[in-house]
Amino acid sequence: MEHQLPQLPYPQTALEPYISSETVAYHHEKHHRGYVTKLNELIKDTEFEEMELSDLILRSSGPVYDQAAQHWNHSFFWECLRPATAAAPSQTFIQRLRENFGGLEEFKLRFKETAVSNFGSGWTWLVQKEDGSLEILNTSNAENPLRVELRPLLTLDVWEHAYYLDYRNSRADFVGAFWEVVNWDFVEANLELKRPQRERAFNRSLPSTDSRRPH
Repeated sequence: MEHQLPQLPYPQTALEPYISSETVAYHHEKHHRGYVTKLNELIKDTEFEEMELSDLILRSSGPVYDQAAQHWNHSFFWECLRPATAAAPSQTFIQRLRENFGGLEEFKLRFKETAVSNFGSGWTWLVQKEDGSLEILNTSNAENPLRVELRPLLTLDVWEHAYYLDYRNSRADFVGAFWEVVNWDFVEANLELKRPQRERAFNRSLPSTDSRRPH
């Protein structure tokens, strides 16, 4: 069985004007597809061939891990986005942000500062720690928070291929535009449900559940 490139949950034009259809097409069809293709090549006829994507992240290393993690990270990233609307986090979620960061605007500012300071290529995440608290963190290259037992809630791709066509070298402008297309429903579903339901909802959102389905 092969891992598959997931279908975008919206048209390639849906994130405009904040992320152009050209960027979405290039990012999804070239970069993300490339990770999936390379992953399938690397795991063929190995102990990893039948593993779920999340298991690959936890149990592999080197090139297999890099390709698997980039496939997971990108699949999760696409779900973190939605067509630009006036949608905002629920008051319940804003309260969680207030408890951890001081409020929604304070969270956005800290997330932006963290993303802009992420040296080189990588990802910026909002994660839930084992004690239930929230944390913003950077990872480099393909690194994934699952490796350190953190629960991803939201991520932003800060590799240059995610924004260079639209924003050139201004990562800060890209992060500012990101808030216009965040899928808060997805973010909250990863956190706010009671544990048994939340686990099911989160697992459905994980790329590992879809990575072997043809599209």
